Amino acid sequence: MDELLNGTFDERWSNVTSVLPTIGPFAETENDSNDFPDETSRFSRPLLTFAAVTTITIMVTGILGNLLTIVALLRCPKVRNVAAAFIISLCIADCLFCIIVLPFNAARFIQGTWNHGDTLCTLITFIQYGSVGVSLLCITMISINRYIMIAHYSIYPKVYKTSWIMVMIIACWLFSYGFQLPTLFGVWGKFGYNPQLGTCSILPDDEGRTSKTAMFIIAFIIPCIIIVICYSRIFCVVHNYNLTNLAHVTFIPRSDKRMKNHSKSQCNIPNNLRSAVDPASPLSAGSSSSANNNSISYTASSSAVKVAGTRTAADTRDAKARRNEWRITKMVLAIFLSFVCCYLPITISKIVDKNVAYPALHIIGYIMLYLSACMNPIIYVIMNKQYRQAYKTVIFCKPSRLLGFGGSSVGEKWKDIGYSYNHSRTMVSQVSIAEPESPPSSRLRQDSPHPQHLVAIQDS
Repeated sequence: MDELLNGTFDERWSNVTSVLPTIGPFAETENDSNDFPDETSRFSRPLLTFAAVTTITIMVTGILGNLLTIVALLRCPKVRNVAAAFIISLCIADCLFCIIVLPFNAARFIQGTWNHGDTLCTLITFIQYGSVGVSLLCITMISINRYIMIAHYSIYPKVYKTSWIMVMIIACWLFSYGFQLPTLFGVWGKFGYNPQLGTCSILPDDEGRTSKTAMFIIAFIIPCIIIVICYSRIFCVVHNYNLTNLAHVTFIPRSDKRMKNHSKSQCNIPNNLRSAVDPASPLSAGSSSSANNNSISYTASSSAVKVAGTRTAADTRDAKARRNEWRITKMVLAIFLSFVCCYLPITISKIVDKNVAYPALHIIGYIMLYLSACMNPIIYVIMNKQYRQAYKTVIFCKPSRLLGFGGSSVGEKWKDIGYSYNHSRTMVSQVSIAEPESPPSSRLRQDSPHPQHLVAIQDS
């Protein structure tokens, strides 16, 4: 205790920490040790301690979450689709960031400076920018995949085969790291320690050139624009589809408690659908005409009325698959928005505070940047029920099997569920009337003058 009060403990501790960086495979040379100034002169020790603890927490969470996601997507059949292949690539990039980049950044916060030499500073920066580029390009590829599947499904099975999916993923990695090769060799800027920002970054080369602006435009701005365009078109297509195909369909939520409290309810069916109802069905047995000439009222104790296409069961499966795909589409949009939110703070702080007048602003920016590496698994759990089930399968060691992606199976699985007008069908409408009372049965009248709008009466 006396040593803490007199300050002698700090001197001994500083001597120990000065020796630690020279031990192990990452030992620095004598020339490297004096090249990097102490960051504690600008960043307070409590701030650096907070940053170190937060970085370590993000690192552990990111490694566990992304590895769990990779295993879950490979083992569980319900999440097998093309988007899952790109999500695995995204998880690998995030794992690489957490395993290689974050430990050194945590050590930098703990030690108050970079103590690992120029070589590791260059390598870590190269991997950091590369993994970020892979992440954003994978999100871009998933967005394009969602757009083609929903708006141009006729070409979807041709584009997303196993071989093409692998080519797309490899291209994302090659472009992200290949674009940095001129900077890595010092031809177009260089990687090194930035004393103003207190971190390893892209610096101007001997001739004053830097690739930072071009990299920001090509690897960040352009992918973001592509993603925004894809999702704008997706929402337009879905909106137009709903207006075209669901204009005369009324949906009543199954969770409506008022519907569950009635054993008998009334369902109004338009005149053009009267002949499609089986007169012998329980629904029409207690029917009575209403005053309105445009509809007929039926009293029924059955549990559901379905207005569907000619193949009701197939349409039901298609509608369910379409809903699952739409959930994945919204989930990818959430991933993109979280990515942008995580990278905006550090980008803004570097622009508005180049001289680091507000150190806390930069520390928060770095923490938000690191946070992007562990956010995606959290989004998967929150937004997708199938992913939650896949995680449970892995955590509780339930039996499953390894699965591939793409190929003909993907084309068959998602056949005829796109929203494009050439492949769209009438959406299945289900109206819950009462609780189940009898075994499932269904009847269809095939002699209706409107075969495209058959009525299926189910007791289920």
